[in-house]
Amino acid sequence: MTFLLRPRLCFAGPCRDAFLVGVCLVTGLTNVWAEPTRIYRCGNVYTNQPDAAGHCQPMTGSGVTVIEGTRVQGTAGVSNVRPANQAAPKISSAEQLQRDVQAQAVLHSELQKAQQQHATLLREWNNGEPERRADEHRQPQKYQAREAQLRSALQRTEADIAGLQRELSRLSVPPSTTP
Repeated sequence: MTFLLRPRLCFAGPCRDAFLVGVCLVTGLTNVWAEPTRIYRCGNVYTNQPDAAGHCQPMTGSGVTVIEGTRVQGTAGVSNVRPANQAAPKISSAEQLQRDVQAQAVLHSELQKAQQQHATLLREWNNGEPERRADEHRQPQKYQAREAQLRSALQRTEADIAGLQRELSRLSVPPSTTP
């Protein structure tokens, strides 16, 4: 149903643009000049009906947009969750030992890579005076930026090495005594 507009009826939402043209499709439109609904914040909840205890604060400014999160679809998504009172499946000691040996091997290889990277960075660092590149002679800020990058990369690799050594010390895998 199409009506010619009266300014007091249609001045917000989708009709605002149509008002400029002079035509608005109206279906059950109420008076938009009425006072806007007051929004209150009650903790992490937003409502237009505050509680009687007075714990809610009126919001100022524009309205609040609430986007609901996703919901779990049925019980199929939680089928792999084990009740708290049910024990975890037992693993044989031989299998656990094999897993620990594999973990130790991976940690050793990662430690070697980190140590090699650290040695490369130390060579490039050159005791705090990296060698200047051709473009860095004319632009000292590039040299300073590269120096700061090297310093932070050295700190990261040192932290990585320390973490890997900590993890290796936590693994209590006795050396294998296979003939």
